[in-house]
Amino acid sequence: MSANDIADQLPTKNPETPKMLDRLLGLLATHSILHCSNSSEEEEKERVVSQRLYSLTPVSKFFAHDADGMSLANILVVVQHKSFLESWIHLKDAILKGGIAFELTHGVSPFEYLGKDSEFNKLYNTALTQHTCIVMKKVLESYHGFQNLNTLVDIGGGLGFSLSMITSKYPHIKAINLDLLHVIQQAPPYPGVEHMAGDMFESVPKADAIFMKWILCSWSDEKCVKLLRNCYAATPENGKVIAVELGIPDMPDTTAATKCNFELDVFMMVRYSGGKERNQHEFMQLANAAGFTGVKYQCRARNFWVIEFFK
Repeated sequence: MSANDIADQLPTKNPETPKMLDRLLGLLATHSILHCSNSSEEEEKERVVSQRLYSLTPVSKFFAHDADGMSLANILVVVQHKSFLESWIHLKDAILKGGIAFELTHGVSPFEYLGKDSEFNKLYNTALTQHTCIVMKKVLESYHGFQNLNTLVDIGGGLGFSLSMITSKYPHIKAINLDLLHVIQQAPPYPGVEHMAGDMFESVPKADAIFMKWILCSWSDEKCVKLLRNCYAATPENGKVIAVELGIPDMPDTTAATKCNFELDVFMMVRYSGGKERNQHEFMQLANAAGFTGVKYQCRARNFWVIEFFK
């Protein structure tokens, strides 16, 4: 498609829109997010100014709707929301003087902000639900540690989409989705899933295993240890915690995956008090401090690891 083709589908009467779009699309093509080609060889021979045509690459397909209507597009909208972008202005102050850039900007934590802005909270939950669908498809393809469970609790499970996918594949599992009240109030019903409002740092419902996706990265070591101790107390002798986390290597490298994960590590630093992406040694330290024997990296799912904390 050309920039003109795309502009024709947008709600605009600005005559400059096609040219402006073409410049943005050209930038994306330089990063291999889009493929760019000329309109035709015949036009070039006739010295007619050719149009640049754009098509999807394997990367950009993640931002188009898949067969289930899911994409990562809303994640981009979330990370470019004004509440996030404004926080970066205070990163220097946070580094030199202390504090958290997001809280210096807004006076509240990200979780409190979501509770006060219902429209952004809805966008945030939608983005995480769609991200969850894409990641959990891979988790359920590669990880088989759910099959022998009878009960499962998802901590910080949002609208419950992870559990809905897990219980669809393993319908014998009775599941509880634990999250804050303002989140649970928006959660739709799913077969085999009970939504429960609560504070994971106070207590965790008992189950054969505890599941959490992209939760530990949002909290300090002290908070993570407290949470994991609650998980330890809530699971039987042979119980476990199943964590889906990005993780980072001990030493930075230049692969696309590592670049992404280190970017998200800084993103966590801007948003959360003590939040960070962790390496294997740091996950082991959390496990031992909470009473677990150790951790095992079971498999990869997209850019994430499925990590088991075992007793």
